[in-house]
Amino acid sequence: MKLVILDRDGTINRDSDDYVKAPDEWEPLPGALEAIARLTHAGWHVVVASNQSGLGRGLFDVASLNAMHAKMHKLLAALGGRIDAVFYCPHSPEESCTCRKPLPGLFEQIGARFGVPLKGVPTAGDSVRDLLAGAAAGCEPHLVLTGKSAVYAGGGQPDGLPQGTQIHADLAAFVEFLLNRSSAASLPKP
Repeated sequence: MKLVILDRDGTINRDSDDYVKAPDEWEPLPGALEAIARLTHAGWHVVVASNQSGLGRGLFDVASLNAMHAKMHKLLAALGGRIDAVFYCPHSPEESCTCRKPLPGLFEQIGARFGVPLKGVPTAGDSVRDLLAGAAAGCEPHLVLTGKSAVYAGGGQPDGLPQGTQIHADLAAFVEFLLNRSSAASLPKP
């Protein structure tokens, strides 16, 4: 199974210091939905793993979160793309759960749900905590320079990246990398 795990806010859609709380605040980043559609067309299963502490903080409710995801799915479907599942942590940082990134709980849930080991599964996000969670579950970490990491687009990188992290300009560049690597791996050896 070709599986990829993506962060949501700052990776697929615009992030906000005030939280994305409603469907009208949920705006895809340029090229992000098209990139996911490319993955879908190439036979990849796309899963989202996202901290949604706004729920635990009382800033929005599950109905609003579901409406945001319905908008995301509808916009993706119009491009022929899909996200197979959305896993989210609803807890605030004070709740000390095991599913809030940088802990690997969401990733472990994804592996269990899909019945696959996560060793080497590519994961992309815009923050160190996204990648730490994925790496702790055995995933291959990829940083996108959007959202929280947009400040590094001109150079540099955040401290604390997991070993072996690869860096891409945005989700489209990450998807291009994955598809090129997948295509090269399927070529017959001389």
